Amino acid sequence: MPEATRLLLPLYLLACLLALLGLGALWYGLGKPVTLPDAASPTHKLQCASYTPFDKDQSPYDQPFRLRPARMDADLALLAERFQCIRTYSMTGLEAIPALARKHGLKVMLGAWVNANPADTDKEVKALIASANANPDVVSAVIVGNETLLRKEVTGERLAGLIEQVKGQVKVPVTYADVWEFWLQHPQIAPAVDFLTIHLLPYWEDDPRGIDDALAHVAEVRRVFGTRFAPKDIFIGETGWPSEGRQRETAIPSRANEARFIRGFVALAEANGWHYNLIEAFDQPWKRANEGAVGGYWGLYDANRQDKGVLEGPVSNLPLWPQWLLACAALLAALLLAVGRPATPLAALLLPLLVAFGAGCLGLWGELMRTHARFAGEWLWAMVLAGLNVLVLMHVALGLVHREGWRKRLFAWLQARAGWWLLAAGFAAAVSMLAMVFDPRYRSFPTAALALPAVVYLLWPVAARRAEVALLAFIVGAGVLPQLYREGLENQQAWGWALVSVLMTAALWRSLRSRKA
Repeated sequence: MPEATRLLLPLYLLACLLALLGLGALWYGLGKPVTLPDAASPTHKLQCASYTPFDKDQSPYDQPFRLRPARMDADLALLAERFQCIRTYSMTGLEAIPALARKHGLKVMLGAWVNANPADTDKEVKALIASANANPDVVSAVIVGNETLLRKEVTGERLAGLIEQVKGQVKVPVTYADVWEFWLQHPQIAPAVDFLTIHLLPYWEDDPRGIDDALAHVAEVRRVFGTRFAPKDIFIGETGWPSEGRQRETAIPSRANEARFIRGFVALAEANGWHYNLIEAFDQPWKRANEGAVGGYWGLYDANRQDKGVLEGPVSNLPLWPQWLLACAALLAALLLAVGRPATPLAALLLPLLVAFGAGCLGLWGELMRTHARFAGEWLWAMVLAGLNVLVLMHVALGLVHREGWRKRLFAWLQARAGWWLLAAGFAAAVSMLAMVFDPRYRSFPTAALALPAVVYLLWPVAARRAEVALLAFIVGAGVLPQLYREGLENQQAWGWALVSVLMTAALWRSLRSRKA
């Protein structure tokens, strides 16, 4: 038996073991639990949490607009275990909240939604006044408007007038809530309120703060406001951290970072005697349509009302990592069994590793889309790219094995169309790069979806239509530096996308040097 033949099986088994170990390291590394000091327990209740009563399949844009009383009752029962009060944002559909809060021993900071429509605003304000007066034992304060100045829906003078109107008709403290900068930009508001409600969200700052600097930033803003507006109290009406979504400069969403921020903030607030409200009680998937994927994942509980581990106990960035590992391992095994025996010792080493790389990329893409895809079009795009990855993976795998029968025919079919697979991958990369350069704020990085085609066609170049390839290579390559500039050089996700884009550009360039298609 030739030496090369004798080496095939040991090398193949070794490569399979390395492939499995690599997948295990990938998914365990993403999902391993992190231990942090606890922030709350059933015997240590926190102050307030923002509450919007929408189920995971609901949004405020639903027509007809119909909330579910049983959901609100169950939600407040759950929140009463960890919090002393809740903050609401609108009166529409929430008329039962004071009674439910009384039932579960919670206080309520009632909010009226103020917008550019005077009729809607007046209706909200009247309902706010009536509810506050009817429930003095439950309503601890009222909030006239939320980030209305940020949205530029009313003037400062109009808002101050609404606040004075409410103050004249209720006996509880009256405030307004907005991002901290807007209190400085509209100085006429502070004299009108009983206390200032400021929003401190380091992730969303114009100059985003990473998790290492976030608490120091919060403390500094709180100190400045406490000094500038004394003796009025400063209520931190929203603060938190997202558990999913795209990175902004150094600000990385993750469950561990959310837990680190919330637990650190609670310790800081309680040590300094700050009044605060955490955003938010439950994940709200509907917000992704307006704010990108990150908007839906600020909750302490997920949309199914399951504890995310933010307040106490070990926290995992990816609780489903065992399932993803099993799925990727099963895909690895299925593809290796399907394609058959490697043709050479080098193929015996490469085949399991490349298939594992492809399986890992597909798993990462699937996990990203599970939380990030918002619309039918985004799901379709995700599935098309997943299908492209499967075709590329089968193409490279069949190129490394003995081919007979259906394997030979399938490889011939894939090989004849390899230029189209490259063009499809290049087109996806070009479209994605244009989006990341010109409109990136609410978009996720498609790194995992295009890593496999970039690596495969860089290592094994294929011929394709030269004019199209040249254009795609130019778009993808030219966008690398601008997108890094926009995202900041400390953004690891941007660097990952830049690396894949460079590999894709090189793969397209190598195609230009191949035999004309």
